[in-house]
Amino acid sequence: MPDATPMFPLARPLLPGMPLPLRLFEPRYLAMLEVVLTREPAEFGVVLIERGTEAGGGETRFDLGTMARVAQVAPDGDTFVMIAHGTGRFTVDQWLPDDPFPQAEVTPVPDLVWSEELDIALFAAEDAIRSDLVRASELVDLEWAPDSPLGEDPVERCWQLAGISLLGELDQLELLRCTTIGDLLERTVEASAAALEILEFTHGS
Repeated sequence: MPDATPMFPLARPLLPGMPLPLRLFEPRYLAMLEVVLTREPAEFGVVLIERGTEAGGGETRFDLGTMARVAQVAPDGDTFVMIAHGTGRFTVDQWLPDDPFPQAEVTPVPDLVWSEELDIALFAAEDAIRSDLVRASELVDLEWAPDSPLGEDPVERCWQLAGISLLGELDQLELLRCTTIGDLLERTVEASAAALEILEFTHGS
């Protein structure tokens, strides 16, 4: 089905510009990888699992996600290690049978538009997010360090800032609905501050 997009439901959403390391071992995803690598570009869709688990199938999925473009693939015994990167967003129009892997018909979501007037907002948001990460790193182990490098492209940088922040899965999913850079930055900062407040309440002395 040429219009079918291979899909990979995961326990957390993928944001544009963020890396996605995966170890593929299930037969359905090994079959997906074989198909994806025949396409140009080599991409598949990533959506958040609403109910269920990553392994085994039968999960319920959200209908909003991000395309992942394959950057590296290497065999490792009976598995494959893959690095992909988030690109554009999409909505799912229709889920197709998982035969042999999850597939869907999707519609791209327009990319966010950058304006130089947003320079100050990005600078302020980055300062706030990195400050939250510094404080959080004193309380718990973090996936992303406060000084994690970000890309030079401003739109990608905004998404990456959200990706390294303290936001949980559902908050990140909601960010995929943003229609402007300003909305993305504002919601990221607000959600990060709220997450830090919870950490300080639960782990602070």
